Amino acid sequence: MKRRDALKTLLAAVPASKLAAASIAETHGFKLGIISDEITEELDQAADFIASYGLHWAELRQMWGKNLMNSPQQDLDRAKKVLDARKIQVSVIASPIFKWNLPQMPAKSNEKRDEYKANFVESDADPLLEKSFRLARFFGTNKVRIFSYWRVADPEKAYPMVAERLRKAAQLAAKNDIQLVLENEMTCNVGTGKELGRIIRDINSRHLRGNWDPGNATELGEIPYPDGYQAVRGLFTHMHIKDSRKDAPSGKLVWAPVGGGIIDFKGQFAALRKDRYDGTMSLETHYRRPDGNKLESTRESLEGLLKVI
Repeated sequence: MKRRDALKTLLAAVPASKLAAASIAETHGFKLGIISDEITEELDQAADFIASYGLHWAELRQMWGKNLMNSPQQDLDRAKKVLDARKIQVSVIASPIFKWNLPQMPAKSNEKRDEYKANFVESDADPLLEKSFRLARFFGTNKVRIFSYWRVADPEKAYPMVAERLRKAAQLAAKNDIQLVLENEMTCNVGTGKELGRIIRDINSRHLRGNWDPGNATELGEIPYPDGYQAVRGLFTHMHIKDSRKDAPSGKLVWAPVGGGIIDFKGQFAALRKDRYDGTMSLETHYRRPDGNKLESTRESLEGLLKVI
């Protein structure tokens, strides 16, 4: 009885959301993590936050002021120690590969795009792929996130060239026992679930799968669930989670905490459970509170996600 009472006291002192996260990880099997720099680029602080919720996965993109692809070895060694100490596994190397202009059909040069401290071009592609494979092995994952070049006015015209280049990248990945996960990114030529499902099926390689992002799909007018999900069902092994809502004054979509937007995440997670999805997933906050606090914005979005699950 004393042990039982002590346990009750301990559990009462822990926020319910943290217990929920631990329960999800153990009971439902969702491999839920966070893109670390959505919290902070100080990886040790981000890792503390992730671990405090009982989560065991992180996706790496930027840390300590640098894109992962430009990080010196001393930062990589430091990052590995930080994650190992907190029993956090790396789900995906979030590379910026193919997040640049398609050489045969460049996009408009004056558009603002997120590059996350990465400024690469097509001639960098193969060396970056090889480097990303080394990073994946170093951090104990086999997944590398890629893109489909900046979106042009008519993505259909770019499609044959994009598909051929990604097919070659998948062949290189196969030689290195790596799985490329292609994100549907609204600023790139593959931006919706429908577009993602099409190219994954056409290339038909187990070394090129999807990185399903329902939030990005909304930006191009797609209903992520059920429409987008039906197009990518069974074709993705990683997922990004963020929400969006319509801003009343402007009528434009803005990012929202998960569960506070237009995406049917309850339906999406019910489908994932029914389909026995066993891939990884990352909260990609994007949403910012009025005060701009990244950590607290992530907390709000994560706790909304936990309620949905």
